[in-house]
Amino acid sequence: MKVAPARTAALKTLRAIREGAFADHALDRHARELADADRRLAQELVYGVQRLRGRLDYLIDCLTTSGLASLEPDVLDVLRLGAFQLLELDRVPAYAVVDEAVEAARGASGAGAGGLTNAVLRRLSREPDACSFPRPEQDVLGYLASWGSHPRWLLERWRARWSLEAVERLVEYDNRRPAVYLTVIDRRDRAVDRLRSVGIGAEAAELGWASVRIDSGQVGRAIETISAVVQDPGAAAVVDFAALAPGVDVVEFCAAPGGKAALLAARGYRVWALDVSPQRVRRLAENRTRLGLARLHIAVADSTRPPLANRSAVLLDAPCSGTGTLARHPDARWRLRPADLRTLAELQRRLLEAAAETVTPGGTLVYATCSLEPEENEGQVELFLKRRANFERDPPPPGSVPAELLAPNGDLRVLPQEHGIDGAYAARLRRRAD
Repeated sequence: MKVAPARTAALKTLRAIREGAFADHALDRHARELADADRRLAQELVYGVQRLRGRLDYLIDCLTTSGLASLEPDVLDVLRLGAFQLLELDRVPAYAVVDEAVEAARGASGAGAGGLTNAVLRRLSREPDACSFPRPEQDVLGYLASWGSHPRWLLERWRARWSLEAVERLVEYDNRRPAVYLTVIDRRDRAVDRLRSVGIGAEAAELGWASVRIDSGQVGRAIETISAVVQDPGAAAVVDFAALAPGVDVVEFCAAPGGKAALLAARGYRVWALDVSPQRVRRLAENRTRLGLARLHIAVADSTRPPLANRSAVLLDAPCSGTGTLARHPDARWRLRPADLRTLAELQRRLLEAAAETVTPGGTLVYATCSLEPEENEGQVELFLKRRANFERDPPPPGSVPAELLAPNGDLRVLPQEHGIDGAYAARLRRRAD
């Protein structure tokens, strides 16, 4: 039996993720030549496996005699893919899912792997409740790690800060397919009407003044129809939160993929967008061309050694753990390690110090992440303010963003479990006049 193109692309993508690639990059590489329907299926398979990997691995470990650790990586990917299809999708009959998985396992590791795959998936198909997950009332973190499919160390961090109910809601949010949002350049009501007129489902988002939720799978048509960037309301809120004075020049460090820079330029600011990655800068350039943003200037530059100085408005979109966007980037939850937080916090400290040196007295520095972790967010800012007596918090004017997105100290704090959108954080800082 021949393995279907979508499944083949999904398995190649899962291998690439295992070898260190990001899911979106790997999927683009391995699925770009597929027909539209197959490409969508490959995406659903890859992202579904990544979201539910903890749950799938718990079941596979239960159903294999020697356990998960005994499996070759390629065979484990085949089993994860087959288990996901059996449990979450119904478009392909169970026998066909099993037969394709057996063929893929044989191709990866021989007849023995095919037999093992056949036994595991057939039992899962016949007895989907054969394995008992930890009971929430006895081991809630074990339950959220297995059934909830999140690394236990990350759950422990969250539980130390939030109520159990909040952690459960965050896990639930991360395991849903994320909504697709656009940030529109022109009037939102007109954009919604225009999208609906060409048959694209669209509605104004509750949070985010310029955000529109659209039907998934319609992104290409939507950005051909209206001037917009693909961006979650949480990320768009950072631009509103910045509340920059009209007409100022803006420098954005670590700017790629460029949604914030494009939005600022579209609103009339002259923007210098800098990023260290030539590949990511190309995405910035694509947005500039598509939207005709003549006021957006792009350069490859190391933001720890910025080539600009004496700027009145600086936005640092700092590299971070991305724990606020695990629904959109589910592979990140398995790639992230506790030590990474320390490494990222040190990089953020260096970037924040470098950015501060470029701000003129009286100027504004906005520090932003898409993390939920305190050492990357308010903890980073508090340490910065202790080191830099010439900076102070400067919350935006009332009404810049919905009030519910503001923390008591005036920082932007978007939490998926509270607001139903991707997480985001920002602090607005002002350099005191000398």
